[in-house]
Amino acid sequence: MSNSRVPLKARQVSFAWDKTPLHWLPDDPFTTHTINVLHLLLPAGERWFVHVYKQVLPLITDDRLREDVIGFIGQEAMHSQAHDEVLPHLREQGLDPTPYTAQVDWFFEKLLGDRTLPPGKARKWWLLERVALIAAIEHYTAFLGNWILNADELDRRGADPTMLDLLRWHGAEEVEHRSVAFELFLHVDGSYRRRARTWATAFTALVFLWQRGTRFFMANDPTLTDEEARKVSWLDFHRGGRQGVLPSTGAMVRSIPRYLSRSYHPEQEGDTDQAVAYLATSPAATAAEARAAGAAR
Repeated sequence: MSNSRVPLKARQVSFAWDKTPLHWLPDDPFTTHTINVLHLLLPAGERWFVHVYKQVLPLITDDRLREDVIGFIGQEAMHSQAHDEVLPHLREQGLDPTPYTAQVDWFFEKLLGDRTLPPGKARKWWLLERVALIAAIEHYTAFLGNWILNADELDRRGADPTMLDLLRWHGAEEVEHRSVAFELFLHVDGSYRRRARTWATAFTALVFLWQRGTRFFMANDPTLTDEEARKVSWLDFHRGGRQGVLPSTGAMVRSIPRYLSRSYHPEQEGDTDQAVAYLATSPAATAAEARAAGAAR
């Protein structure tokens, strides 16, 4: 396993969704929609990451870290755009995500957005709280990125290749930049109490929003009967984890003490070489590299 640092760059990927079915994992709407929640959460969440990090840039006194944060901002902006572009495809297939995405937008833009605070300690406190929240969330994006890169069962079950490439391109970049958010948190604050408190907030919010998003998708899927639409339970999620089509419950539970350990560092999550190797073969990423090379000539 390698954890060597690599320069971070935004890859200007694009995806064609016209051949991707609504249930891109055949005969498994529950797993499809559980993973589809990413398309609802990530556009608003990663726009919020970018917004917060632009505010914290003046506090960074380490040149290498500043370079990493700028690369992180570029990658996160591209992630937001790529997942946002899936939403019109879902609407065309009869599943309008707008009611749910409006709630997610409120969560990030209002609840976690800028507040009218006096300059000084109060304003800096709110900025540092959000930097710590992002570090906690990035622990889980790295966890999920590592999982999707190794989720061979999705291939065996005939998952749509375009959707898999989107998820693995994104997952590989999450593994590639997995240390940046935590190292930024350590640089500007590093309080263990704040790390633990914001982890609890982030974990609770992610679980709540994810199960709510899955229920929303299942309830609004035009191809499902009322009985099928109501079939959303933790047992289904646990079963998907045991089958390898979703992260396992055990792996998710074991990720908690890792982050809360005082010796934690994100290098424990995933393998840089594996991430870079996928990005070198990803259809979307290699096409983006070719377009960039052509434009430079």
